[in-house]
Amino acid sequence: MAETRFLVVRNDEEQYSIWAADRDLPAGWHDAGFAGSRGECLAHIDTVWTDMRPRSVREAAR
Repeated sequence: MAETRFLVVRNDEEQYSIWAADRDLPAGWHDAGFAGSRGECLAHIDTVWTDMRPRSVREAAR
């Protein structure tokens, strides 16, 4: 059985998630430019998502 491929996706608040590559993206989410196994995608998110606060909260704190 082939391993499911995932995409790293990001919303307008710059929050990340993973999504099965063979499914349409849900409204409000965009391809963040990384694909791989579930583990690879989660590891990538751990690297790039360093501030868990939504963008609007980060901007309000400036």
